[in-house]
Amino acid sequence: MGKQAKTAITPTRAEDYSEWYQEVVKASDLAENSPVRGCMVIKPWGYAIWENIRGVLDDMFKETGVKNCYFPLFIPKRFLEREAKHVEGFAKECAVVTHHRLEEGPDGSLIPAGRLEEPLVVRPTSETIIGASFSKWVSSYRDLPVIINQWCNVVRWEMRTRIFLRTSEFLWQEGHTAHATKAEAMERTLQMLDIYEKLAKSYLAIPVLKGEKTASERFPGAVNTFTLEAMMQDRKALQTGTSHFLGQNFARTSEIKYQSAQEKEEYAWTTSWGVSTRLIGAIVMTHGDDNGLVLPPMIASSHVALMPIIKKAVDRNTVMDFTRTLAGELRGQHYHGRKIEVEIDDRETGGGRGWDWIKKGIPIRVEIGPRDIARNSVFLGRRDRGPREKESIPRDQFIKTVVSMLDEIQKNLFDRALRFREENTTHIDSKEDFYAFFTPKNPEKPEMHGGFALAHWCGNQTCEEKIKTDLSVTIRCIPPDAEMEAGGCIACGDKSTRRVVFAKAY
Repeated sequence: MGKQAKTAITPTRAEDYSEWYQEVVKASDLAENSPVRGCMVIKPWGYAIWENIRGVLDDMFKETGVKNCYFPLFIPKRFLEREAKHVEGFAKECAVVTHHRLEEGPDGSLIPAGRLEEPLVVRPTSETIIGASFSKWVSSYRDLPVIINQWCNVVRWEMRTRIFLRTSEFLWQEGHTAHATKAEAMERTLQMLDIYEKLAKSYLAIPVLKGEKTASERFPGAVNTFTLEAMMQDRKALQTGTSHFLGQNFARTSEIKYQSAQEKEEYAWTTSWGVSTRLIGAIVMTHGDDNGLVLPPMIASSHVALMPIIKKAVDRNTVMDFTRTLAGELRGQHYHGRKIEVEIDDRETGGGRGWDWIKKGIPIRVEIGPRDIARNSVFLGRRDRGPREKESIPRDQFIKTVVSMLDEIQKNLFDRALRFREENTTHIDSKEDFYAFFTPKNPEKPEMHGGFALAHWCGNQTCEEKIKTDLSVTIRCIPPDAEMEAGGCIACGDKSTRRVVFAKAY
């Protein structure tokens, strides 16, 4: 056997996908665990990705009439108690504040004191407290629609946590709307899902499947939940955006009522929708390789890393002047409405700098030495190619083509991810084949098996639960464009009219 190629990240994806993910997050300087169990510190390189995602989404939201606002972090416990399904869905994840001050104990320790008359829940989601405001804002059909969004943090006390994918505190946006008609509310619900789809495909370079959740997988208290599902490189699904049609459920519990044009008192129709910092985990697991993070240029923390090579002190001024001038010309260009962002790395670390930027996933790496300057050229590497696939190109050509180069990288990442999903998606018609598909051939590496199975389901929740119990496989979504075809339920054999998407999931 030939000698195994050295990788920057160990273990590799094939060796231990879960540990590989943790190592990429660490090596790329995205985030780290905090002193509080289950929480994370998002470092500048990781937070820049979130800022870019937030900027893109915020612009798309506002184009559809969304207004930003902010609601309290603390929610009175009685607000959650008004909606039975809602509180049931979140009760086990709620962090609760019961005291409002600390007092020093006899041994010098701090003891909670000043018990609150009513406990306060730390925001797991805001439907109930926003509903309380909507009930005050809305009295007439003329006050509708109300279309708002907030960028904030939420707390869901998770037992098993993983940075970005599932943490006790995370960042997100949550949009909430109230409408006079069911049709208008449903239109808004689906419109926001389309926006999330555009974000995923056009900016994150992640192909997603769009569809509706089953009743058991819906957001607690919703009438319909619509979702985007992406395939990670371990073939598991990751939910990358949800939009909920809440019907009049929350309007009734929060008393969001209005006087119609016919002077009748009506309940409003409401929606909610959101994405979170989980998207950063999706980027890592969709595009990362055994050398680290790979960032789509549209949301990359930075686009280009310039690495001046200075071996002799006499060369310093010449190389640095060339580098700074090149950086200025690159920064003067725009990439899809955003200035090209350039990092100048003049550390004296030899070849280690290049590997640092490879692990951080920057789209383009450029080395600049005296020989390059003499030829008025640069030595360039791209993150969508192998680490040693570098080329010398004229400086002026690089400046002229940098935008198209970034576009090419963006497209290559999407195409590669789409190809992977298609290769690992299959139609299955027999229970035996279905169980075999989701049963690892190598029990030591269960994550490297399975994928998306398009199979028939009769609609019975008992069958759904049996598959979940037997295989830890869930129905990820019911695609709206699924072909209407007769078939037999993959669990019980009863009649079915369409296929749904089954997968193991995060």
